[in-house]
Amino acid sequence: MPSIVLPRSFNVAVSDDGVAVFTLNRPREKNALTVQTYEELRDTFRAAANDERIKVVVLTGAGDDFCSGGHVKEIIGQLVDANEAQLRQFNELTLQSVMAMRQLAKPIIAAVDGIAAGGGAALALAADLRVASNRARIGFVFPKVGLCAGDMGVSWMLPRLVGAGRAAELLMFGDLIAADEAHAMGLVNLVVSPNDLLPKARAWAQRLIAGPHVATARTKALLNATWDQTFTQAMVAEAEAQTACMQEPDFRERYDAFVEKRLAAFGRKQRG
Repeated sequence: MPSIVLPRSFNVAVSDDGVAVFTLNRPREKNALTVQTYEELRDTFRAAANDERIKVVVLTGAGDDFCSGGHVKEIIGQLVDANEAQLRQFNELTLQSVMAMRQLAKPIIAAVDGIAAGGGAALALAADLRVASNRARIGFVFPKVGLCAGDMGVSWMLPRLVGAGRAAELLMFGDLIAADEAHAMGLVNLVVSPNDLLPKARAWAQRLIAGPHVATARTKALLNATWDQTFTQAMVAEAEAQTACMQEPDFRERYDAFVEKRLAAFGRKQRG
């Protein structure tokens, strides 16, 4: 059974129930990102696809913050003197990290505490679900350092969550917003106390694990695909996905459980 190679720049813990918690672990530096972190996030999310132990990933940060974005000295300080080829190589790496998250068929939940800024906000956005603590502040702060806020897929993903007008406001001003405001505009799914943040993220992960894995994976694939499709193309893709799901054991198990008046046991029955 293939399993991920443990990274050095962040922690990975896989529980017996299939929840993998990826914890950015530089709390004194607000879990700032380095080139190594981006590389290992890319590689670890790719490897998670083939790790049969992992059913759901929770991405979070150690200490009181999620992630403050690129490390000032180890990334920004290097980029200001880089040539065009080096800049392009770095930007392609950050995009690969986000693509690895979006291409992972398994659900990803971002558990956001404290600061989620710049690249950190982009990583939270790339997750499927976002739970924030009530002290979280989220911002696409690239304009604050003279950069385009359309980075790491943000200009494509954010309008689809909050609408074009709010996205323009967030990206052009680069302000940090409070968790309640982020929730009101649809940027985060739920706001809880700091003490409840990881327990709630784990509870949602366990709900997903208890559900139909194949159907959830297809739902994520459909959500990704519809961003590039016409309505007609989306309808055809949905029909194909649903036809496939209806041939899975989970579909029969849900029906049998309803008839037998019991809880469904998804993932436990095999074909034949």
